[in-house]
Amino acid sequence: MKKSLLILLLMVCPFLGHAQVSRPKLVVGIVVDQMRWDYFYYYNREFCAGGFKRLLSEGYRCQNTMVPYIPTVTAIGHSSIYTGSVPALTGILGNSFFINGEKAYCCGDDSVETVGSKSKEGKMSPRRLLASTIGDELKLATDFKSKVVGVALKDRAAILPAGHCADAAYWWDSSEGRFITSTYYMNKLPAWVEQFNKAHQQKKGFDVKSTPKGITLTFDMAEAALKNERLGQGTETDMLTVSISSTDIIGHIYSTRGPEIHDAYIQLDRELDRFFNTLDAQLGRGNYLVFLTADHGGAHNPNFMRANKLPAGGFEGWTLVKKLNKELQQAMGTTANLVLGENALRVYLDHKSIAEAGLDLQKVKAEAKRLLEQKPHIAFVADYESVATQPIPQPIRDRIINGYSRERGGDLLIVTQPGWINSVSDSNYKGTNHGLWNPDDSHIPLVFMGWGITKGETFRPTSMADIAPTVCGLLRIQMPNACVGNAILP
Repeated sequence: MKKSLLILLLMVCPFLGHAQVSRPKLVVGIVVDQMRWDYFYYYNREFCAGGFKRLLSEGYRCQNTMVPYIPTVTAIGHSSIYTGSVPALTGILGNSFFINGEKAYCCGDDSVETVGSKSKEGKMSPRRLLASTIGDELKLATDFKSKVVGVALKDRAAILPAGHCADAAYWWDSSEGRFITSTYYMNKLPAWVEQFNKAHQQKKGFDVKSTPKGITLTFDMAEAALKNERLGQGTETDMLTVSISSTDIIGHIYSTRGPEIHDAYIQLDRELDRFFNTLDAQLGRGNYLVFLTADHGGAHNPNFMRANKLPAGGFEGWTLVKKLNKELQQAMGTTANLVLGENALRVYLDHKSIAEAGLDLQKVKAEAKRLLEQKPHIAFVADYESVATQPIPQPIRDRIINGYSRERGGDLLIVTQPGWINSVSDSNYKGTNHGLWNPDDSHIPLVFMGWGITKGETFRPTSMADIAPTVCGLLRIQMPNACVGNAILP
């Protein structure tokens, strides 16, 4: 009898232990594309009580969170936030990069088909992401009972945060004016997505991504997913990842000042208020955990900077690299193409062409480095293979190493002088860019609010890579398998 009772207890205890783990009903990750940390305060007077101000007053604010790698671009940011890792380990080296000499888009996947339209914009998946995400680990911890859904206008901003095991990721097909997905997730759009698309169909040729209306559309879709997928209504914790893409596109066009970017953040504030009220109504205040951060920041427009007597400038990286190819050909005495391409100031040499021309790769690389460093707006040119021994300030050197992958990472990285950005150099240029190590690009907002969070703030250094282990620690689940960050909250 005692033996039978012991066996019964051993069978039941694991299930009792699992049930006793305290977790929120839902985790919501919000990433605002190209949001500078100081926007919290620059627009603060105009924020309503229930949006950004609620986050700041009720949440735990990390005031010194930095991006731990270079370049600071969208795909890397979204993947690093949710993996707690860096490009060297996730394999996401940029929005686009080269793999063994062939250009690759971060989410491109020809093995899948578009679901929801007839275009090619759905031929996407997370397969090029080499690491697991928060959502993947949540799935593993709950025997795949949790639901994970990603929503964004940009494909990479929906796919990479949601991870490999996601139930769905939805992104905007600009050519058709509707939300789509791919056969990686499903073979047919759910009825509720079809209904949503009918109600929110945009005219062909109208780029909703570049307007504040795109912010509203994203939250409309997030709320539709919350309701129709019954997120947070099951027996296990679910996850919803929401990325706001319009802020980045508007920033690229109009930069960090002016009515366009102002209107975008005021609209975002109002939509956050509405979204938090929806979460309160459907799940109950305090029953969900939310964090808000950014994939990167954005520099001030160089013309604006110079007009205010600040050192700054702009140059086009691709134009610079095309000139570099001609200079290299002359220096090396060849007509062969020696430069494969450039992405976010990462220079890829054409290894195959260099070998066929009978040239020594290291000598070509050294000459390219020397030629680039002659430009007055370039502070350093890092040779990825030997960057650890180069005379570059340690914080910058560490970020360069974190952003390098032997297979996908290129040969050289251009580090500009402060204030110099990879952009159009025209005196009428009104936009901006990002991708650099400087605080404008790498100092990001980070606030946790809701379940398990005590309001407060820290000014100690924290990292983008710390977000995933913090969330996983609160949920009592394993951190992602390439995580290099540390939990922030005590």
